[in-house]
Amino acid sequence: MKFRKLLAPMLSLTLLLPTLANAAVVAPPMATVNTPAVELRAALDHLLSEHFVLAVAAMTKAYDGSADAAAAYQALDQNALDMQPAIASLYGEAGGVEFERIFRAHNQFTDEVVKATKAKDTAALQKAKQEVEGFVQEFSAFLGSATAGNLPQATAMQVLRSHEDHVQQTFEQYVAGDYAGAYSTYRIGYKEMFTISKALSVAIVKQMPDKFDNTKADTKAADLRSALNSVAAEHFALSALEMQKQFDGKADYMALINAEAGNTADFKAAVASVYGAAGGDAFEKVWVSDHINAQSDYVKAVKTNDMTAKAAVLARIDGFTQELGTFLGAATAEKLPTAGAITALKAHEAQVQSTFDQYAAGNYTASYTTNREGYKTMFGVGLALSGAIVAQFNDMFKEAAVPSSMTTVWMKINSNQLNINGTVTPMDTTPMNMNGTTYIPLRYLSEGIGANVKYDKTTSTVWVMAGNDTLKFWIGKNVMELNSVQKSVGAKVFINKDGRTMVPLRFIAELLQWNVAWNQMNGTITLTKSM
Repeated sequence: MKFRKLLAPMLSLTLLLPTLANAAVVAPPMATVNTPAVELRAALDHLLSEHFVLAVAAMTKAYDGSADAAAAYQALDQNALDMQPAIASLYGEAGGVEFERIFRAHNQFTDEVVKATKAKDTAALQKAKQEVEGFVQEFSAFLGSATAGNLPQATAMQVLRSHEDHVQQTFEQYVAGDYAGAYSTYRIGYKEMFTISKALSVAIVKQMPDKFDNTKADTKAADLRSALNSVAAEHFALSALEMQKQFDGKADYMALINAEAGNTADFKAAVASVYGAAGGDAFEKVWVSDHINAQSDYVKAVKTNDMTAKAAVLARIDGFTQELGTFLGAATAEKLPTAGAITALKAHEAQVQSTFDQYAAGNYTASYTTNREGYKTMFGVGLALSGAIVAQFNDMFKEAAVPSSMTTVWMKINSNQLNINGTVTPMDTTPMNMNGTTYIPLRYLSEGIGANVKYDKTTSTVWVMAGNDTLKFWIGKNVMELNSVQKSVGAKVFINKDGRTMVPLRFIAELLQWNVAWNQMNGTITLTKSM
């Protein structure tokens, strides 16, 4: 099942749904996308990914001096305010207030980066970047403390710094006129937000399991819901921005169209992974011609005030909602009813058009309000579709009822002993700490947990084969690939003095879904997993 590995979420922190996840059962319980833990993950997915989308929009609009720049920044600030009640519901009013203070200031720091860049004020730019780094330090400490170490500060710091790097790189490429590079980085940074929300939701659920009815945020069904929400919401974000840029005649609008094509390819691959290549091809045909292309034609009609052309485009889009709704109903064996799918698609298209119409009319505040509503709607689409697929193929998404055994891997900083379930193996190198990051020898960890490792010296490439997963690393780079999907490692992979490839411990272990316990007092590392 490749669907859940393509990307990565829903609307609120509702904690009302019952679950049988921890009941004593002989067979695995029915899989579902509706549990309290999954709702938490989806809520964080929604708000964190929207933060990234709005941050990039606000920065680039401000740099260009666009008329909607103030409205974009206001929407970004409101996103931060919308997160506060969710945090307060978990960590109390004081926790919510502290979160709001740190996070809203962070938005201001990015605005200062834009102003300094535009003014070519080197000193001010350096100061703004230092403030952003201060946010990374302060917010990672907040997260580490709030989650009682279930999301360690060091891990939080790595992912937050990676997030800030992606925002900054997108902006710098945009300023340099490298629009293809900017939106390529944008898509990587966008997807990373779903990785962050998964890690945070898993940590919160682990910290307070009773509040989430002992359900899990990292099930196969949760991953599917997250994946569908990610591609659906990204589609809306790219469409809304592309239509604005095309209307304004901006040089980057073609790069946005190419980014939309990348999103379409991801959506097609997701559909094909469940319904086969023919299903993927059928989806793509419907999705592109009278949908993606029609949106661009809609902009042209509005810009030229051609009412006849506008009516023709709207008729095409209406036909698209009927055709795709019928396709989804048939594909899911009516687990997602055709009528319901058509209604949801019509609502989506209405929000896309309204967002653009308000923008074209110069009503920017209303446009960003509708934009945020439309972005949120896509998480409802993802919920409905993932729920239908899980109901249709429930066995594919069931979690094991009872683990057969527990495997424990033990290491220690500056020790060459590797202990696996009590069996000690000497290593020819040792784990180490460097710049606040714990590194472990990739080969020993991988082989210790049953994976195979291959190294190509000519290309400085390392492959790890773990079950059905293939991980690919490059020496000297801080990115890797999981099943051909690029991810940030958080720190550079390197070869140590003993000739061993060293990788950040927590990223690799959590990527392979191992629990990590780090004892800072004595430097011991314990990895556990039910096998």
